[in-house]
Amino acid sequence: MCSSDLRFARLSPGQRDLYLATLVLDAVATALLLGPVAYHRLVFRQGRKEALVQAASVMAITGLAVVGLAVSAAVLLVTGFVASGVTAAVITALVFLLFGLLWFAFPLTRRR
Repeated sequence: MCSSDLRFARLSPGQRDLYLATLVLDAVATALLLGPVAYHRLVFRQGRKEALVQAASVMAITGLAVVGLAVSAAVLLVTGFVASGVTAAVITALVFLLFGLLWFAFPLTRRR
């Protein structure tokens, strides 16, 4: 058994699931945030500007939401490993709330 196997053995099944979920969320966020770049490259100068802008906006907003989830999941994983369950939950909730406020609530209140 290699040393990385021993480190993973110290994680509970829930922590391993959270680790995998965090990894998948990171991959999804990367795809969503880079999707508009690929889309633009493939349809550039084909008269699809409105569709491009609309799709890019949806991908970017969704990508930001997924990044917030991924970072919050990573915070939960690490804080749950080094602190008590209540401390980990409180810190994670505050981080999640911070993303929600700064990335969504605040901009939406300024939009009107």
